[in-house]
Amino acid sequence: MTAAIGIIGGSGLYEMAELTDREEKKMTTPFGDPSGPYVLGTLRGKRVAFLARHGVGHRILPSELNFRANIYGMKVLGVERILSASAVGSLKHEYKPLDIVVPDQFFDRTRGRISTFFGRGLVAHVAFAHPVCGDLSKTAADAAEAVGATVHRGGTYVNMEGPQFSTLAESKLYRSWGLDVIGMTNLQEAKLAREAEICYATLALVTDYDCWHPDHDSVTVDLIIANLMQNAATAQKTIAEAVDRLNTARTCACKDALATAIITQAPLVPEQTKRDLAPIIGKYMK
Repeated sequence: MTAAIGIIGGSGLYEMAELTDREEKKMTTPFGDPSGPYVLGTLRGKRVAFLARHGVGHRILPSELNFRANIYGMKVLGVERILSASAVGSLKHEYKPLDIVVPDQFFDRTRGRISTFFGRGLVAHVAFAHPVCGDLSKTAADAAEAVGATVHRGGTYVNMEGPQFSTLAESKLYRSWGLDVIGMTNLQEAKLAREAEICYATLALVTDYDCWHPDHDSVTVDLIIANLMQNAATAQKTIAEAVDRLNTARTCACKDALATAIITQAPLVPEQTKRDLAPIIGKYMK
């Protein structure tokens, strides 16, 4: 059971309606269990693996997510590209609820989240100046436009810790810094996908204006869920259209991200670490 394309569904996107020939794949990894079973199936003639980020029934807090297991599982399944959908708040007037932003940068406001596969005797430093795949992001934005969504290309996603929403002071500060949208999950996925040499792109689905906006100073789950339901339908169409357009081999730098990143000499790496990371480092280190 393999799939070249991975889909991570965030708040409101718990399944892909167009997916056929479905089968569930439960998995454990050296880093623990993923958020739930991967749903493998066919979408627009291609094999894909879908994972509900927060688990069935939305049971896992952003801070509780096992990002390493989620991305490792995708790598084991043969995934080369990940389309990640995520609910976000907007920090700019022009990014309206129900719009889609395809960010090209991240700003980290999390605290102590594990976001690397490395350690335990093996050191690597991947380049991360451009944290998403430009090619995949363009395909995602083109697909969103094709299905009629209002799309904003580029921008910075500030990844906060949560689970509480921002204070008014924080929201105003992020706006003063020129940041664009705010969410709780995507930066760690992007870091780990890069280490795993998987292309990664974010579809940031705007649900609200965050609390800086005078009409949204008390962001509620009810408000967000109402917009999520509309966003989810658009996201499903966008992802299906993007998958349809992914017909060529990768030519981006993502596929070779580790080629110049591993510092530790192979004889010095513990054998257990080599075994655990074989799906990720296997082509560089036996």
